[in-house]
Amino acid sequence: MPNLGRAVNIEDLRRMARRRLPRSVFDFFDGGAEDETTLRGNRAAFERVRLLPRVLVDVHAVDSSVDLLGMRSNLPMAIAPTGAIGAGRHDADLMLARAARAAGIPYTLATPATNSIEEIAEQAGGRLWFQLYLLKNRAFRMKLVRRAAAAGYEALLVTVDLTTGGKRERDLRNDFAAPFVPTWRNSRDVLFKPSWLMGMARRGVPHMKNLEGMLQKPPRLTDVAASVGRELDASFDWDELRSLRDAWPGKLLLKGIVRPDDAERAAAAGCDGVVVSNHGGRQLDGAIATADALPAVARAVGSRIAVLVDGGVRRGVDLLKARALGAQGVLTGRATLFGVMAGGEAGARRAIEILAGEFERALMLCGVPRASDIPADLVAA
Repeated sequence: MPNLGRAVNIEDLRRMARRRLPRSVFDFFDGGAEDETTLRGNRAAFERVRLLPRVLVDVHAVDSSVDLLGMRSNLPMAIAPTGAIGAGRHDADLMLARAARAAGIPYTLATPATNSIEEIAEQAGGRLWFQLYLLKNRAFRMKLVRRAAAAGYEALLVTVDLTTGGKRERDLRNDFAAPFVPTWRNSRDVLFKPSWLMGMARRGVPHMKNLEGMLQKPPRLTDVAASVGRELDASFDWDELRSLRDAWPGKLLLKGIVRPDDAERAAAAGCDGVVVSNHGGRQLDGAIATADALPAVARAVGSRIAVLVDGGVRRGVDLLKARALGAQGVLTGRATLFGVMAGGEAGARRAIEILAGEFERALMLCGVPRASDIPADLVAA
């Protein structure tokens, strides 16, 4: 187990995760589509935002909590859905959910997770959201929706930017394909990662439990791109969304919105919010960076529905920037994923702790006593 106390930022956790994981597995989490311009652009967009701090404000005790989807969250942040992460550590989904509950923030379970909808609800609890892939098998898709409702999930995040899988060239070069076939390249790398290897040898390769029963055989993690990709419904449209809205009793958000007009249609269709997202740069390379798309989306819907943003969040100050640009909060995927891969649940907690500490410091240095009052004029035009 690495000394997590020596991780002073998210990049440190990323390096720890990289040392523990085989290259093919790490690159599956870390990489993006094609030339990875969108992947890099997400981070660069947050870095370009410049702040205009206020001074001589009483910030001796700042309040980092905000309203997030109608309930209080200790940070303007939720854990984003990250699929197939059991490839890096058994029960990683459960560890992230427990860390989120301890931190007082929501957690989103991915459709291709390795802990089931029910396991997360029973063994982690807290504020739970479920991310729904738009699968061709409508009966199975609605079964997932009913399971999430029965388990008490408060929100459904419908991923709408995944009509087909992206071309992730790191995975192709690393032979991270479906089905997994050992080669001299990936087998040699695995032998030098004893911690990861022992975990997989002891418990085997986990399955995507939420998808059991949909495919002819239980889907393995390395089948995620092929088996799930073949099952995506590229014909799902706004009319079908309205039917889904009628079937889901809780909060409904669309994840994958970057256009203001799509955000307006989401509001008109009865959605409770949108997530400004380009799937972390993993699908369409060349898509607009999410921090660049956020202000126009936020202006388009005003206060009618919630606006969240993901992609490129690596620092606590990014939470402040997102609020100033019009979001209620952020979803963080890779930042907390690096933490859980580096050190299990303790690593996930460390990632949240790092972001929370940086966020509170940014509030103080910007002269903002309460996160709920971050003003738009904090960002330089």
